Amino acid sequence: MLTRIQAESLLTNKFKIKGFHENQWFTVEKILNGERVLLIEKTGYGKSLCYQFPAVLFKGMTVVFSPLLSLMRDQIKKLNELGIAAKCVNSERTPEENALVLDEAIKGKIKILYIAPERQENKEWLESTRQMNLSMVVIDEAHCVSVWGHDFRPAFRRIINLVKLLPEGFPVLATTATATKRVEEDIAKQIGGNVNVSRGNLMRDNFRLYVIKVNSEDEKMIWLAQNLNSINGSGIIYTGTRVNTEIYSRWFEFSKISSVNYNAGLDAQSRVEIENGLMNNKWKCVVSTNALGMGIDKPDIRFIIHTQIPQSPIHYYQEIGRAGRDGLPSDIILFYNPEDRDLPESFIEGGRPSITKYFKVIEEIKKELLGEREIMKKVNLKTNQVRVIKADLMEQKIIREVTVGKSKKYEYIRNAPELNSKTFEELRNLKIKELECMIDYTETENSRMKFLCEFLGDNTGREFKNCDNTGLKKLTIVQSEEWQQKLNKFRESDFPELKVESKKSNIVNGIAGSYYGVSNVGKVIHKCKYKNGGDFPDFLLNLSVNAFRYKFGNEKFDLILYVPPTKSGNLVKNFAVKISKILNIPVSDDLVKQVETKEQKMFENTYLKADNVKDAFILINPNGIFRKKILLIDDIFDSGATMKEIGKYLSDMGAQKIAPLVIAKTVGGDIV
Repeated sequence: MLTRIQAESLLTNKFKIKGFHENQWFTVEKILNGERVLLIEKTGYGKSLCYQFPAVLFKGMTVVFSPLLSLMRDQIKKLNELGIAAKCVNSERTPEENALVLDEAIKGKIKILYIAPERQENKEWLESTRQMNLSMVVIDEAHCVSVWGHDFRPAFRRIINLVKLLPEGFPVLATTATATKRVEEDIAKQIGGNVNVSRGNLMRDNFRLYVIKVNSEDEKMIWLAQNLNSINGSGIIYTGTRVNTEIYSRWFEFSKISSVNYNAGLDAQSRVEIENGLMNNKWKCVVSTNALGMGIDKPDIRFIIHTQIPQSPIHYYQEIGRAGRDGLPSDIILFYNPEDRDLPESFIEGGRPSITKYFKVIEEIKKELLGEREIMKKVNLKTNQVRVIKADLMEQKIIREVTVGKSKKYEYIRNAPELNSKTFEELRNLKIKELECMIDYTETENSRMKFLCEFLGDNTGREFKNCDNTGLKKLTIVQSEEWQQKLNKFRESDFPELKVESKKSNIVNGIAGSYYGVSNVGKVIHKCKYKNGGDFPDFLLNLSVNAFRYKFGNEKFDLILYVPPTKSGNLVKNFAVKISKILNIPVSDDLVKQVETKEQKMFENTYLKADNVKDAFILINPNGIFRKKILLIDDIFDSGATMKEIGKYLSDMGAQKIAPLVIAKTVGGDIV
């Protein structure tokens, strides 16, 4: 066994770091002794060193399970620069690249292997592990193991299955920056054995915490445009959805504030480029969903601003913890509008489905073997909901996974126990309670830092003077007609793109006049469609015409077709006729439905949306579009399934080009 002096000498020589923090040494010592440790320390503390240092000393290879692709990229780069062989296996790499890395791991050429938890379902990985010389298993972001945690992921349960098979004396390290006492106890129980828990001090004296109460999205956007450039340094602005990252980023560009938007929908190369730009302070801010930040080792993020209230104080602490790792002052700002709770409530519903949805899945699997996509289509659920339900039902031994050919299916276990829903109900109630606690944070008149730490189980008698309740000046909204007019002008010229292009179709990316959930556009459309509000008013017509000219300029189109209605009568037809007169493009009534469809908003996943409109449309006179450029008009664009289906059909009928134009694109969608 190494003494601390000997270990720190090696640390300085290999990692160029002078010494360990107390909890770091406690963790390293236990790991070197073959024990299991749960390390709970604030972001930027140096948790990674607690497994990287022992990994260098062990003869075999250390496997690090992490959901953070940015962390993998960042840490592998640094380890390789230190001469430590580190590589990763994840979805960003090709199957051939992943296979090559696994081969190197088997041959003992890798010291630290980072792998995404979801890869455990890969047969190649499972076969490779039997041939690897493993010395340690690390579970990064270990709160994902616990259903009581803020970011539970079913794939992490497979890690626990692996850990349970490890012999006594095999070191296991679980790390997280955020865990309540309940989550801590759950992780420790799942890891098994005599787990050593090391919980550090979560206080962040260098944070300056503010809450700005607003009455609308307009007030958030205007305040940021007025004040962002005066905040020191560069930082991250978190929004609730992918679409909002685009809206805010374009608004900042319009307001002469350098920014870029980031979300999980971007391709891998774009994400890497933005992460590198963030590290080099290329922009004043990166506007992102919570897909950005975890695992990025940037010490000088000077501000974190949330335009949307998170689901819980633990989510909030996790995200703001990315600021000020260098210990210097950093501004932490949260906008709060009471209406904002609708979005986190919908996330809670999506993350933990209702019990009725569990029973629907059980009933369908009782009838026949079903794959994941088949379950989604049978019971009309989102992907994440199905995966959570699957994991829970397998945990309770109600269903099991089987392989049929090359496909994974799920079958009902004969004489399976009844579904125990008690834990699920407790969990849903807990999530709602945590959201209420997040709202309490916005309303508290006491120390905001103390509020967060006590929620996380770090009770302290210390007093803080680092928030707008304890000494800092409150930030408020200042009404400005000039800025409101500027925002209105932005919206009149900010046209959302409709991404529908496909190699199998002549449809091109289209354009929308506005977003459905922004200003009063959605309300007016809703009134016209569902409350007998008459034809769409002229201001929506003007928006759409301006969007067309912005996207397609003076391009000549031969014909206008409009999407046949499901419930809106002649609204879209009348709208298309008006567009036809303004643009001087003839309009046709030839596109009709040959089968009855339902409203797309009834369906929770893209598979059912696509099935709903598949082969639903036909042309009365197919020859009328041959080699013609078609402007395809509708009122609302959501998943794009309808436009894509019509685009493919018109392409098959000989249309040269199909360009979608709609009044509004929905704001909702993916959150990361």
